[in-house]
Amino acid sequence: MSSIVARTGRHLQRYDNNLRLVSGCIPYRAIKTKDQNRIEVLMVSSPNRDDMVFPKGGWESDETVEQAACREALEEAGVRGVIKGNSLGVWEFRSKSKQEARSEEGGCKGYMFVLQVTEELETWPEQNNRNRKWVVVEEAFALCRYEWMRSALKEFLKVSINGNKEDKPVTKEDEECQIMSNNCYVNGTMSTYGIMVPASIFL
Repeated sequence: MSSIVARTGRHLQRYDNNLRLVSGCIPYRAIKTKDQNRIEVLMVSSPNRDDMVFPKGGWESDETVEQAACREALEEAGVRGVIKGNSLGVWEFRSKSKQEARSEEGGCKGYMFVLQVTEELETWPEQNNRNRKWVVVEEAFALCRYEWMRSALKEFLKVSINGNKEDKPVTKEDEECQIMSNNCYVNGTMSTYGIMVPASIFL
């Protein structure tokens, strides 16, 4: 049983007008063998459904959007890691829930990030309700429940194809990484609510 407790309730939930703000990530790892190098992404099941999604959830008022993405990865998929670069994009979509606290139409605005996984926990908060599965990108497209997440996955592919730097282990001496919480590191700039700021201001 996990000692980490998942957040519940929406008393700290952020909104942009009537849109609930959501943050999530595409967790990935690089697999290297003698025959090939490949990228795998981590997906989680939706409660009471067979299809798969990437970790995501509400962005709350006491955290940055990157912290929210890391927290959701930990709570839903049981992984910690490094946020790589800025958001893949922003998508507006309808929530499956009809019980939105402030939005009668269930509208959401979602930010998605790339998370290089550095630790995979054996137990995590939502493991009784969700299964997790490492898959290649092609399979992820087939399994993914939401069209907007498939769009984020396409952006992830662009980043992974264009990125030539090899992933390196995170160390305390890595000056390009600013530790945000116990859940993840962030490369480069971090964003607050609507404002891009350098990571150094959080030191």
